[in-house]
Amino acid sequence: MNQMTPPPKIEIIPASAPFSEAQRSWLNGFFAGLLSTDAPAPLAAEQGAAVLQGGSGDGDDGEAPWHDQTLPIAERMNLAEGRPLRRRMMAAMAQQDCGQCGYNCNDYSDAIAGRVEARLNLCVPGGKETARMLKALNEELEKAPVASSGTAVAAVAASAISAEPGRSRDNPVAATFVSRRLLNKPGSEKETWHIDFDLAGCGLDYVVGDSFGIFARNELGLVDQIIAMLGASHTTEVRGKTLREVLADDVSLAPAPDSLFELLSFITGSAQRERARALAQGEDPDGDAGTLDVMAALQKFSGVRPHPEAFVEALEPLQPRLYSISSSHNATPGKLSLTVDCVRYVVGKRRRLGLASTFLAERIKPGDAVKVYVQKAHGFALPQDPRTPIIMIGPGTGIAPFRAFLLDRKATGATGKNWLFFGHQRSSCDFFYADELNALKTSGLLTRMSLAWSRDGDKKFYVQDRMREVGRELWTWLAEGAHLYICGDAKRMAKDVERALVDIVAQFGARTTDEAVSFVGELKKKGRFQQDVY
Repeated sequence: MNQMTPPPKIEIIPASAPFSEAQRSWLNGFFAGLLSTDAPAPLAAEQGAAVLQGGSGDGDDGEAPWHDQTLPIAERMNLAEGRPLRRRMMAAMAQQDCGQCGYNCNDYSDAIAGRVEARLNLCVPGGKETARMLKALNEELEKAPVASSGTAVAAVAASAISAEPGRSRDNPVAATFVSRRLLNKPGSEKETWHIDFDLAGCGLDYVVGDSFGIFARNELGLVDQIIAMLGASHTTEVRGKTLREVLADDVSLAPAPDSLFELLSFITGSAQRERARALAQGEDPDGDAGTLDVMAALQKFSGVRPHPEAFVEALEPLQPRLYSISSSHNATPGKLSLTVDCVRYVVGKRRRLGLASTFLAERIKPGDAVKVYVQKAHGFALPQDPRTPIIMIGPGTGIAPFRAFLLDRKATGATGKNWLFFGHQRSSCDFFYADELNALKTSGLLTRMSLAWSRDGDKKFYVQDRMREVGRELWTWLAEGAHLYICGDAKRMAKDVERALVDIVAQFGARTTDEAVSFVGELKKKGRFQQDVY
C-alpha cells in the first residue's frame, strides 16, 4: 500500500524574525491555514518576509513622507491624501515609533486596517488629535470591504504579542522599586530623579536602547476628589472592584475624552448640553478645551453627576508610560535605572501632576512591586561593530540612553570613540551624572564631552549651538564612519539639532544645502543617524 507523502512544511516566518521558536511555529501554522485555500504551492521564505514587511498589493509605493515627528497632524494628513486608508491611519499617528502602543506607527495602522486591533486610543503621544482622526478614518474602514489577505496577514504579524512575560504592555511582570535620588542640586528650576529597579525577581533583561514601560497608579487624592464630585461612595462596585480601585488603577484621569463630554451632554440640558456636545466634537466653545482633564470637566459641568458605572465606561483606559533605560544589563545584571523629569504644573488654581513621574518621584516606596515591561527599541541601538565611533546628543533627560551606551561600551570593552553632547539650564545644579561622566572622560572611554548651558550666560546657548562651534571635528567623525544619535524633545530640540547637522555637512562637507539634506537622509537610511525622541 502506498503511503501518502505529508505536505511540505510551510515556512512563512523567517528564522531571523524577532519571535521565539514556539511563536514562529504558531504563526507559520496560522498563516499556512490562512493562505492554503487557493495557494497552489507553499510560500517561499522570501515571500513570507515580504508579507511581514507589509506588502498589500494596494498600489501604495511604501514611502511615508509624513513619518516625521516634527510635522503637525494637518500637514501629515495632507501628505497622505489619496493614499490607501492604512497609510492615512499611519499619518494620524504621532510618528515617534515609541512603542507605547505596543507597535510602531506603521504596524499599529496596519493592525487597525487589517481589523485585528480595535483599540483606537493607544497612541499616547498623539493624544486626542490622533484618536479623533483614527475614529474618523475607522468609520471609513467600517464601510469598506474586508482588507485584502496581504494586509490582514501583515496586520496579524504586526500584532503578534510576545508570549514571554514582561515583553509587552499586554503581559507585564512585577519588578521591585529600589530607590530614587535627586539629580539636581539646590538652585535648579527642575526636579529630575535617578530611579533604580531590581529585576532579579522577575527575570527580565534588556539591551541598551530599549525602553521600560511603567504602569503607574493615579494619585489617590485626585481619585477621592472625583468620587466626591460624583456624590458616590469609595466602595461602590464597578467592574467587580470598588470605584476607588478602578479610578486608581484602570482609567485615565488626564485629558478628558470626547466620550465623557458625550455622556455629560446626555444628562444635562440647555446651554450646558450644547457646550458638552461641542467639546465632544472637538470644538472649543470657551477656549479651555486644552486644559480640561477629567476633574476639570466635572468642575466645568458642576452639579451634573453621572452614574459611577456610566462615568467609568466613558473614560479611557490608563496607559503605561515608557522611559528610556539609563543603565546597562551588561554592566549591572538584574538592575535597571531610569532618569525621570518630575512633572508638576498649575492650571488656574489647581496643581496638576504628571502621572508616572510623580508616581516614581514620591508615591512608591522602596520594596514596592510595580507592573512593568521592556519595550524593544525600533532602530535605536549601538553599532554592531564595537570599533565604530558614536556621537550622542542628549540634553536634559535625553542623557538617559547615552549613559547606558557608555556603561555598556565600558562593560563590553568596546574600542570605538565616544563623543557626548549634553546640555541643560545651569552647570552648577543641572549637570546630571557629572562625577560619572568626568570619570569616564578621565579614563579615556568618553573621548569628548561638549556641554551647553542655556541659563549660565546672557544669551541662551543650546547643544545645537555647541555642535556648530565644533562642526569641523564633528564632520571629521562622520566622515570616519561615526553613528550619530539624538535623544530628547521631538518638537524643538531634535528639529534644531538636525538643522544644525545639515548646516555642518554643507559647510564642512562642501555640499549644497540640498545635497546636505540628502546626505543626512542617507545616514538615516543606513542606520547611522538614529533618534529616540518624545
